[in-house]
Amino acid sequence: MSKRDIWIVTFALLLSNAMGGLDNTIINTALPAIISDLHGIELIGWIVAVFLLGTAVSTPLWSKLGEYVGNKMSYQLAAAFFVLGSFLQGMSPNIIFLIVARTIMGIGNGGMISLPYIIYARMYQNPRKRMQVLGFVSASYSMATIIGPLVGGYIVDTFSWHWVFYLNVPIGLASIILVQLYYHLKKLPKPNSQVDYLGATLMTIGLVALLSGIEMIGNADGLLVTVIILIALIILAVMFRVELRVVDPIIPSRLFKNLPLMIDFVLFTLIWGAFIGFLIYSPMWAQGLLGTSALIGGATQIPGSVTDFIGSGSVAPMRKYLSPQKVVAAGIMTLVVAFAIMAVAGIKAPYWLLLVAGAFEGFGNGACFNELQVKVQQDAEMVDVPIATSFSFLIRMLAQAFMASIFGIVLNNALKNGVQRSGGTITMKMMNELSDASSVGSLPQRLIPQMRAILYTGLHHIMWLSLIIMLVAGGISIWAQQLEKQKLAKTATSD
Repeated sequence: MSKRDIWIVTFALLLSNAMGGLDNTIINTALPAIISDLHGIELIGWIVAVFLLGTAVSTPLWSKLGEYVGNKMSYQLAAAFFVLGSFLQGMSPNIIFLIVARTIMGIGNGGMISLPYIIYARMYQNPRKRMQVLGFVSASYSMATIIGPLVGGYIVDTFSWHWVFYLNVPIGLASIILVQLYYHLKKLPKPNSQVDYLGATLMTIGLVALLSGIEMIGNADGLLVTVIILIALIILAVMFRVELRVVDPIIPSRLFKNLPLMIDFVLFTLIWGAFIGFLIYSPMWAQGLLGTSALIGGATQIPGSVTDFIGSGSVAPMRKYLSPQKVVAAGIMTLVVAFAIMAVAGIKAPYWLLLVAGAFEGFGNGACFNELQVKVQQDAEMVDVPIATSFSFLIRMLAQAFMASIFGIVLNNALKNGVQRSGGTITMKMMNELSDASSVGSLPQRLIPQMRAILYTGLHHIMWLSLIIMLVAGGISIWAQQLEKQKLAKTATSD
């Protein structure tokens, strides 16, 4: 491939990254209007979780498909799923249709976010150049997340939330066409073994069942929920036994014997599990508690989008003075500050405080992602770089999917308790309309303070849970730094 072809393909793959950024911020900006229109506040966790679960389950499958049909075709199929899901979401007449369409979109997203990193590793074999490209990746994502709330908020306020999903369609088609025309690297030799269909099937069924059981907590019979979760755990245990015997497993067990790599995975899990709490609920905080429009509510994510790019770009300079684990620790501490601000914020906290918390959150997230993503590829054995890369995305998406479900349970529990304590004066339908500026005017004004207090309780609990998760991540980071010092000391002694 010529330099021109490499840059055009890189641009095409950056478009997929931009689509992910657009969707992340647009869906959160449009979510209050969606749940108000489709009356789906009880299913808010599902709206987010099915997308993340589809992403998580499909991520290793797309990379494995790439080994057999080539990363080019695998990426194009993933992008096609994403575009189809986006189009169907725009047409959604009810909440169930939206959830199904979002699942399709999530399946495509699994390949769109993981396959480009495998392609980058082939096109940019020099780690320093690859890190520079990852800086462009962060820049494209950050730019999309800056534009997303503004464009999404404007569309929701001016037209309809249906139209926010159509934005991805032309972008996705352009990416598919550019990759078709300019990506010319030869396919790597196919694996000699057969695809691990049994392992893939067991993983998919187990993860879907586990998420379903978690989502049903508080909404279904306790015995039924327990049975579903136990069945899910048994299926996943069988999957791991199967994976030990197959020649080419979906997730090789040797990954779990690499301690530095496992620490990277655990930190990814905790950081992204907590991060989803701010991403989903800060716009709802602004719209539901402060009474802002969708545009202003979505703007809570703009400072984080800007500082995400700054945090990602600061990794290379910090590495001149700090070890990799210390860079990660710096990012985690910034995230702790962000969630501490939200955890202590009162119901009448000013809007600017959300922006400050968002700025801290963005910087920490950008720094942690850039460092950990490169670190995963360096800590893994050369033969395991593709699967380690896709597995890092798998656990990130799983963490976000499961935490989105748990956060949804926390919010629903607070809403139901508040509605019950109101003695019938407040209904769940009224709580659906509270977070949408266009419908809040129809609510009884005398009840709005009480309704906001109910919503605040749920959001406050979510922020405290996120803070606790980040403190745990900080503790693991301190332990990882000690291991890093010991490794450096051994290396110096042997030299």
